[in-house]
Parts: sequence; C-alpha cells; structure tokens
Amino acid sequence: MSSPMDFRQFGILSTGEPVEAWTLTGRGGVVLECMTYGGIVTRLLAPDRNGDCGDVVLGFKELESYLAGHPYFGAITGRVAGRVAGARFELEGRTYQLAPNDPPNHLHGGPGGFDKRNWRATPVERSDGAPSLRLSYSSPAGEEGYPGNVDVAVTYTVTNGNEFLIESEAVSDCITPLSLTHHSYFNLAGEGSGSILDHRVEIFADEFIPADDRLISTGRLESVAGRGNDFRTPCRIGDAIGRLSQGHGDLYALPWDGGGAMYRAARVTDDASGRRMTVATTERYLQLYTGSHLEMTAKGKSGSGYGRYAGLCLECEGFPDVSNAAMRGDTLLQPGQPRRRATMYGFSIASGEGEDGTAAGEGAGQR
Repeated sequence: MSSPMDFRQFGILSTGEPVEAWTLTGRGGVVLECMTYGGIVTRLLAPDRNGDCGDVVLGFKELESYLAGHPYFGAITGRVAGRVAGARFELEGRTYQLAPNDPPNHLHGGPGGFDKRNWRATPVERSDGAPSLRLSYSSPAGEEGYPGNVDVAVTYTVTNGNEFLIESEAVSDCITPLSLTHHSYFNLAGEGSGSILDHRVEIFADEFIPADDRLISTGRLESVAGRGNDFRTPCRIGDAIGRLSQGHGDLYALPWDGGGAMYRAARVTDDASGRRMTVATTERYLQLYTGSHLEMTAKGKSGSGYGRYAGLCLECEGFPDVSNAAMRGDTLLQPGQPRRRATMYGFSIASGEGEDGTAAGEGAGQR
C-alpha cells in the first residue's frame, strides 16, 4: 500500500527555488496532489459510481504551463479574492493603490498575488491519521499595495470521509483586508471530458449580490426568489447560464452568523458519473463561476485545450470589493487577532435523479 503522503519535485522557478508536489491519499479513494507554487491543487481524484477514480479538477502536467499564465487553476487567491473596484481602497484615512490587473480593477490579489508565491510545506500529524499538509507564507507590508505584515497558513487535509478540507489562519501587525479562497475548476465528469453544462447545481442561499457590467459586486442584497439564478432546488447549469450575470455567475450571501461553525453552502451532481460534491464553509459568501471565459489553447492534463464551461468554481470567500466600506467588515484582519476560516469539498455518490441523500461530511457539525 502506498504512503498516505508523498512528495516529489514538480519543477524549478527562475529564482532557482524548487517547487514541490505533495500527494495526499485518503482512505476512501480521494487523492489530492498540490504544489507549493500558489498552493495549487494539480490533481484531485474521486471515485465514480463504479469505484473508478477520475481527476475532477482542471490544470496542467508541468510547472511551465502554470508559469506561462492561467486562470487561477486550483490556486490560493489573495490577499483579497475577487475584484476591487478601481484598484484602490481607503482605510483609516489613507488610500491604498493596488495593481489594476483586471483594468480598471484589481483581481485576486494582483499580478503577484498568493497564487504566484512559493509556499513552505510542512506535513501535519493528525490523531485520525488523515494525510494533512500545512502551507505557510509571510506577506510583507506593501506587497501588491496592501498594508501590514501578514503571516498566512493554509492546511489541506484529505479526511477519512472523502472530504478535501481547507483550513486557513492568518495574523497581521496592523489592520488590513484579507479574504482568501480556493479556486479549483471542477468537472465531476472528469477534467477534459467536455463541459459542465449537464451538472446539476444547488446553492443554499436565499440572497445574492448583483454585479455591475465590470463584475464588481454592488453590495446590494437581493432575493433569489423568482429569479433565474435561484439554485435552492437542483438546476442544470446549462439551463441557467443565460440568466446569470454575463453568463459568468453570481455572488451568493450564505446563512452566515459569524459563529465559526461550518455549514452547507452548495452541492453539485454529475448524473453521468454519479459523482456528487458538497461544499461546506465558515465563510460568508459563495461565488459561482461557470467557466464562461475559458478559451484556452494551452493543453490541459488530458492533452487538449479547455473551452468555455470546461469547469466551474465554487469560491467560498469574504466580500470581494474592499473599496466598499459598508460591506467589507468580515474581510478586515485586526492586528494581533488570529483569524481562522474553513471550507470543505466532500465527495460521494448520488443514488439517483432528484435524490436528496447525504454527501460525505454533510451534516457533521454543519447547519
């Protein structure tokens, strides 16, 4: 039997730094590979209804393709996930200018964000024996325009219940915005198998926040009732595309109370393979992204490019536009006060059309 944790060299950066790839093998069949560069999840294997494991995240086989540029495949995004309007924000009477890498806005922490940093990997011993890896990074004050020296750690665990658990902790020496997310593109039929348009999606949220024509969250809460982006009951994503903001997706306000408990946020089912993924989180918002802007000629892991809707993202995060002082409160990291957040992607097998069974990890400590 193979070891529950192994590592290899994935490549070498231009600085001469080695990039490590770590493999975490769970007891239930889920296997995760991530690399230290960007904390990127390069492979995530999950069993289908026949017990055959397939890779359900988009990505590349070699480091060079990631370095050449990609749409945040599998990465830790930060300091702030999402778009900051005008690439600036004010905090305690001072204006901070950020890089407009999505002109005129700032996206996912900027051109040198956390997704492009080489994190330090340390194995974690857990009492249940589940393979676990801690990735840590120290972000200096002024990096990408943000204030404060911030120490961040993100721990990946493959639990015995076929869950990919992501736990983050951070501390700063001054007040600063911080909102991380995990940015895997999921295709439960298997990466490279085509589009996700036949996936059925549920999002357990009564409200969403509309975006403007530049995909900036307005900060205005609106009910999903009677709208085309209402996923409170299962909906084929292909049937909803035309009703989402620019076909891109929407930001949903989850039933968050700030208590730190993990609660169910979303569920995705692929009837063809039988795979089901349940998302639970302690975060306040969920960003659905349909992969509408994917048009990649670079070869993915299966040897072909990824077209539109080749994968979808379910990004659990804080409010993205930190220029909006009225909405950003949950993103502000206070000096000397460690903050911990968690998100879980659990994998199970759906028993049939319309079935409402319990996915891996669902209901365990969740509301």
